[in-house]
Amino acid sequence: MTTLVVGATGATGRLLVEQLLKRNEPVKAFVRRTGTFNEFITTHPDFTEIQASVLDLSPDELARHVAGCTALASCLGHNMTFKGIFGKPRLLVTDTIRKLCAAVPGSGTAQPVRVVLMNTAGNRNRDLAEPVSFAQRCVVSLIRTLVPPHRDNEQAADYLRMQIGQNHDLIQWAAVRPDSLINLDEVTAYDVFPSPTRSAIFNPGKTSRINVAHFMAELVTHDETWQQWQGQMPVIYNR
Repeated sequence: MTTLVVGATGATGRLLVEQLLKRNEPVKAFVRRTGTFNEFITTHPDFTEIQASVLDLSPDELARHVAGCTALASCLGHNMTFKGIFGKPRLLVTDTIRKLCAAVPGSGTAQPVRVVLMNTAGNRNRDLAEPVSFAQRCVVSLIRTLVPPHRDNEQAADYLRMQIGQNHDLIQWAAVRPDSLINLDEVTAYDVFPSPTRSAIFNPGKTSRINVAHFMAELVTHDETWQQWQGQMPVIYNR
């Protein structure tokens, strides 16, 4: 099994790469510049760096990179700077996921590829009747208007939900929704639910990045975990 990771140099992406390599799972990672990973990753025999941007590659080039991969994982996010929030590409996550999925049919795979998207608990799964208060709806609507990255997260998940759907021949997916992200050094106990159990706006929980990475690695590598959550948008909280 080989996993292609985008957003691999980010705070969660690096942890996901480590989690997969520790399980002896081969990893390919798209990077803008080389030499940004720690020694464990860079010297691991199952790790391959690809110095390129998905959005800059032609469909044929991307299909060649996707070939042989059993999973595609995105930990992409916008840099929390003025340019990162309001500059282009406005739909970084959505456009990347769309291009990756479009490359799968041309990759020569005969088995469904698992697509795991890191999303946010602030995004509703519209396939379910998730209870959201009127006040939270108003705040999220304001955020959607004023903060482009939130709209990007919503549209990326909606692409998987509505365009790929539940019955695609070659693509299966899951969108992982952490709540307020924190940094911890070790994996700790965590809980996963089909929908939020608290308000992401008025009563947010905490989710460590390393727990997100661990759960995403579980989805990629464990068939039982995948069967439980594929086609869904599980929410993860630290216990």
